[in-house]
Order: sequence, then C-alpha cells, then structure tokens
Amino acid sequence: MPMTKTIISAQNPRIKAAARLRDRRGRQQQEKIIIDGVREIERAMEGGVEIEELFIGPGLAEQPSVKALMERLKSSSVSVVSVPVEVMRKIAFGQRTDSIVAVAREPRRDLNDVPLGETPLVAVLEEVEKPGNIGAIVRTADGAGVDAVLVVGGTDIYNPNAIRASLGTVFTLPVIATTAEEALAWMRRNRLKIYAARVDGSMDYSAADYRDRCAIVLGCETDGLSKEWVGDDIHSITLPMHGKGDSLNVSVTAAVLLYEARRQRSQA
Repeated sequence: MPMTKTIISAQNPRIKAAARLRDRRGRQQQEKIIIDGVREIERAMEGGVEIEELFIGPGLAEQPSVKALMERLKSSSVSVVSVPVEVMRKIAFGQRTDSIVAVAREPRRDLNDVPLGETPLVAVLEEVEKPGNIGAIVRTADGAGVDAVLVVGGTDIYNPNAIRASLGTVFTLPVIATTAEEALAWMRRNRLKIYAARVDGSMDYSAADYRDRCAIVLGCETDGLSKEWVGDDIHSITLPMHGKGDSLNVSVTAAVLLYEARRQRSQA
C-alpha cells in the first residue's frame, strides 16, 4: 500500500492549498479539483482522473472500502496523508470529520473525446447555474444511458457540489464544457436532431421522436434558453403544466425528458 504520512496542523501549506480548492478561483489557479468520498474518488479513477493526494480522517484507514481504495493505489505515486479531526474539518465537504478527500488534476476534455454510436443521445445544458442541478442532471443522464452531456456557458463542472450530486458520474460520463456555437456546429456535423425545451415550446415532449440521433437542450430556470437555440433545424418542446407554476426544476425536467427518450428507445 502507499506510504502514509501525517499532517497535524491546519496551517500546513498542503492543507491550505487543498482547502482553497473549495473555491472556484482556487481551482482555476491550481488547475486542480477536490473530491469527497470513496465512491466518488473511485469513479474519478475509473474516468482516468489523475489523483495526486489522498487525505484520510482518523480511524478510516481500517474501513473495508478505504482499504480497497488504498489497494488500488498501491502502484501509484499518490501521496496518502493521515490527518486529525480538526484538519479534516477544514478540507472536507460540510466540515465533516468522518471523510476521505482527494486532490486531483482537473480533467481536460473536449468534443473530440465524445464517442458516438449509431443512435447517440446527448444532453445539452445552457447556463444552468446551481452546481447541485448540474450534478443531478449528470447522474440522471448516466442512468438514462446518455452518451454525453455538453455544458454551455460558464458553469463550473467540477464544483464539489456538482461532483457530490452526480455521485462521481461526472468523471465516468463524457461531460464537456463548450460554447453554444461549438455545440451547435458539433451536433449538426454529427447529424443530431435537436430538441430545445422551452416553456412556450410548440410540441408536447411526449410527441417528439427521440429514437434516432438526437440532442435534448435545457436552459436555466430563470431565463430559459438563449436565442442561439432558435433555427429551422431546432424543434421546441414543452412539458405541460396543469397547476399555477409554469415550469419544473431543470433537473426534474431533464429526468422527464431523458427517461422519455430511454422509454421510446427501449420500446423500439
């Protein structure tokens, strides 16, 4: 197993650097991310993410799941650090003390990294602001068998809340940060039929045909989709609302649409 070091001071430079990764600016400056939890760390490793440091709280090294993770790391150069409660509280999500935390290089992915089969299904998210919503949608996309998630705008894909809400699937599913122009060009080049979800969409979502190569585009809850998603080859769809509200939470909308696509494909 990797050799374990001990850091007992919350003022240690490595601890301070890890704590700064909770902030977007810190992640951008260091070009690193922070990952909480054994499951999420394992999925990061499955996705080819380069783990650099592993911080383990008191008493956790003997847990079977942590032992198994350490076994996987035995041939790597990952630095494993044992820390006391007060130090773990500084770097862990929600100031938890019964945690395991990893520092990793930020993954670099682009549209060329997306493998497409015969009938790909792609989700596109434009300016979805809350990291928890991003993570929840990625988790849904993973469950529905989506081929890739394109994230348009300045959304922070590897925010710790997004990683946590996705259960680590943000690492195993192709999740690509891009622009609307690049996403549209890529989808047209790959002959994807584009469905844009809008409050005032012209077609009921259940009437659309998702069985062929297609992409489902969702926007933020406050402003919806931008004018980039209007065109002769872009079909607007809507979810009927029978109460006072005019829309659902974007992650709920994504679940409805992506699983409708999965239902149609399974029946076909």
